[in-house]
Amino acid sequence: MKDIESPPLVAAAAHAADRQPVPGSHDRAASLRVDQASWSVDKDGKTILHPLSFELAAGRTLGVVGPNGAGKSTLLRLLYRYQAPTTGKVSIDGTDIWQLPARVVARSIAAVLQEQPADFSLTVRQIVALGRTPYRRGFGRGWGDDEPAIEAALARMDLQHLADRQIGTLSGGERQRAMVARALAQQPRLLIFDEPTNHLDIRHQLEVLELIGDLPLTIVTSLHDLNMAAIACDEVLLLQAGRLVGLGAPSTVLSEVAVSAAFEVDARRERLAPSDTDHLTFRLQTQIGVNP
Repeated sequence: MKDIESPPLVAAAAHAADRQPVPGSHDRAASLRVDQASWSVDKDGKTILHPLSFELAAGRTLGVVGPNGAGKSTLLRLLYRYQAPTTGKVSIDGTDIWQLPARVVARSIAAVLQEQPADFSLTVRQIVALGRTPYRRGFGRGWGDDEPAIEAALARMDLQHLADRQIGTLSGGERQRAMVARALAQQPRLLIFDEPTNHLDIRHQLEVLELIGDLPLTIVTSLHDLNMAAIACDEVLLLQAGRLVGLGAPSTVLSEVAVSAAFEVDARRERLAPSDTDHLTFRLQTQIGVNP
């Protein structure tokens, strides 16, 4: 990862890197391919996501960015098999995910969403244990590695001291960390985040970014913070009004021109010292011919 400007924040991020990965995690991340996938409200309704195609090699991290209403969450829903594409297909390791049983897909793909759990009476440990559901046999117990996976996920997200607390008693940031731990307990090969840093303070935002960089998984994450996307992601996919308008390295896709056009702002790329890294800044576009 690139250097963060503030030394205390660097120390906070480094703290997360000392934790051990979840045991039993798959050694091989999954490849992802999207072929002309789109989604409409119904066959004759409004198109929310226009046909797009891309490939993501195993172990790579893709950041999905764009203004509100651009189609980011819709794209993610196609990737974790919540919605079937209106056209095209989504494949993992060359197989259409809609040609696989849901339980098989759930053993390969996990999602961390913005929605919080509805049952606030569950403890953090019980929430994390839900990540083992795809491995359970009917209503019986799962495989023997359930408990090690749950305990390691709690440790990875620094939640051991909260494991027996009811989820409804936690802060928004703590609940978000519990959702990440649940996904880790699922031991996926493709991990999808929908705004994973929402509700998190600076320290835990950096820990999530460090987590994204450390996990031996393929990761797709939507992010509002473009500078964060440039730090955390190998590639960036830029959406505007449901259309793919940029795909590639962050330094290429997140250009001043492209960001200004997509977000309707004046974007400027500056060079920070002493880290000597690029940083995007923004201001509202001025209206030509209008007196201040």
